[in-house]
Amino acid sequence: MQRWRGLEDIPQDWGRSVVTIGSYDGVHRGHQLIIGRAVERARELGVPSVVVTFDPHPSEVVRPGSHPPLLAPHHRRAELMAHLGVDAVLILPFTSEFSKLSAADFVVKVLVDKLHARLVVEGPNFRFGHKAAGNVEVLAELGRTYDYEVEVIDLRVRGEAGGGEPFSSTLTRRLVTEGDIEGAAEILGRPHRVEGVVVRGAQRGRELGYPTANVETLPHTAIPADGVYAGWLTADGERMPAAISVGTNPQFDGTERTVEAYAIDRVGLDLYGLHVAVDFLAYVRGMAKFDSIEDLLEAIGNDVKRSTELIEAYESRRD
Repeated sequence: MQRWRGLEDIPQDWGRSVVTIGSYDGVHRGHQLIIGRAVERARELGVPSVVVTFDPHPSEVVRPGSHPPLLAPHHRRAELMAHLGVDAVLILPFTSEFSKLSAADFVVKVLVDKLHARLVVEGPNFRFGHKAAGNVEVLAELGRTYDYEVEVIDLRVRGEAGGGEPFSSTLTRRLVTEGDIEGAAEILGRPHRVEGVVVRGAQRGRELGYPTANVETLPHTAIPADGVYAGWLTADGERMPAAISVGTNPQFDGTERTVEAYAIDRVGLDLYGLHVAVDFLAYVRGMAKFDSIEDLLEAIGNDVKRSTELIEAYESRRD
């Protein structure tokens, strides 16, 4: 899959293509319907499929300080899109100047002059152009002028998550923030993931016999509510069952909120400086302060046991 950072990266000889545009944060099951349809139609038409997205999130430019927590960084979104069969991802730098493009200018500058769109696939609520003045009706009207078609896909998938609300990135962020990572996973179609570099912490886990990877998460990451979770720690391509702690470490009067993962029964791991991924499978318990170190150790032992059970049950269902 090709990855372009800006219009100038698009090959000069790029021909017609099927395009879909959006932030697509999380590439959740609703997004997958749209992207999957774009890929399907591209193959039918014998042209490549392109996903157009933005960096930073448009809201941060339009309303500084309002950047939402991100469910997936751009490299993860591109990876997920590649699995769906997308041929190219275009990440457009979303600047103040870019935000002022009218809907018509956006179509000409991006869809017509650079991507030579033959078909554009979108959800019914798609908005674009200055002050979000463009919608799917405007997009289709411009298509009649610039020789491309528009297909609108209903992405309103529903399930038990969020009490039956339509699946969306906003709902997923809310569920993650509340610690309902199983609900978030229903929408995403996979466990929620947090990424970052392993840094040195207070090393109390090592002293207690449970060394953890202290993950310095990427900016604007959607981090689950404080508590203990079962999941996996992936480093150097190896996925390891893990007990994960999120919070300020109240046992030792901590103030900094951290994400720490203990790779269950792994000895001698040296992960400092590595970029790792932490996948959250299930909530185990809330964060607590114990009366003694002995009580803390007993709780950690129970957390590891429970995490192991949850992970094994999940993996046995998938076999």
